[in-house]
Amino acid sequence: MSEKVRIGIIGCGTIGSVHADAYAKVANAEVVALCDILPEKLKEKAARHKVEKTYDDYHKLLADPEIDAVSICVPNDMHAPIAIAAFAAGKHVFLEKPMTLNAELGKSILAARDAAGKKLQMGMVWRQTPEAVVVKEAIDNGRLGEIYQIRVKLIRRRGIPGLGGWFTTKAQSGGGGLIDIAVHFLDLSMWITGFWNPTKVSAKTYSKFGSPMKDYHYVDMWAGPPKYDGVFDVDDYATGMIRFGSKATLSFEVAWACNAEDESYIELLGTKGGVKVGTDQTILRTEVDNRIADIKLYYQKNSDRFAAEMEKFVDAVQGKGEVAATGEEGVVAMKLLDAIYKSSELDSEVEI
Repeated sequence: MSEKVRIGIIGCGTIGSVHADAYAKVANAEVVALCDILPEKLKEKAARHKVEKTYDDYHKLLADPEIDAVSICVPNDMHAPIAIAAFAAGKHVFLEKPMTLNAELGKSILAARDAAGKKLQMGMVWRQTPEAVVVKEAIDNGRLGEIYQIRVKLIRRRGIPGLGGWFTTKAQSGGGGLIDIAVHFLDLSMWITGFWNPTKVSAKTYSKFGSPMKDYHYVDMWAGPPKYDGVFDVDDYATGMIRFGSKATLSFEVAWACNAEDESYIELLGTKGGVKVGTDQTILRTEVDNRIADIKLYYQKNSDRFAAEMEKFVDAVQGKGEVAATGEEGVVAMKLLDAIYKSSELDSEVEI
């Protein structure tokens, strides 16, 4: 391998550009190729990111011997086939969230990784936020004591992405707001606390705002504009409770769209302290010298979380460290999402 890890990015949508910009900030990485099935987009992104080599078929990119690793930034239904093909071609893989459409496909990705002996990193970028790192350190140092309850709230008043496109087409996405954005905070909750053993879930998903699509009113749209001749057959709201055996519970409320103000945080309740992740100030609510006390946790706020996760991936490829989020953790997250959807469908609590 050369001094720099040579990266190919598969998928030149918005997140593909985010990856390219992030790799540009990593000293030992170089984006050498881009791939997309849309020729105009491919040409535009190649010029923007100053990448000379382009492919219109991911198989062609994977056959390029000069590429060491790939970032997979495509619709969810293509995650598993491309990742498996990449490992078969001897490439290391950075795989954007969610891992794939379901846990069984996730396991097939792990099998391909193990057969190839290559690195797999999941794109769980929230783990790289400085407040999350500070809170995890506080938990690891016993500042919160025994954590028994986690509250996840991730509310967008009007935040359905790419209405009518692959985001809102279940066959391509696997689901709506739950699989798209809730996966971030569910993963982050398990990573911060170390609770990787969800056992039961009782949940409900709803679809209230995306259909009929022309009745959906919004200010702006990620991955837009809307495609009114497309499909909306996914959830835009989900709520429920997850059990981690008898140790702890997690309640969640997640919305792409609802009639409520925007909110985004994880709150952790422990016997010695409580804290929220995702607010303007990170306050540890605790006791000091037998008095109720609030302790403000300081940290560098202007770090680039995407560049931080790319740097960890590249270091792992070069044998200098571990991946920031493992494939095994990705499968746990998929099992949890599968169980939430199943619980909603059955209107009952289900085991994970």
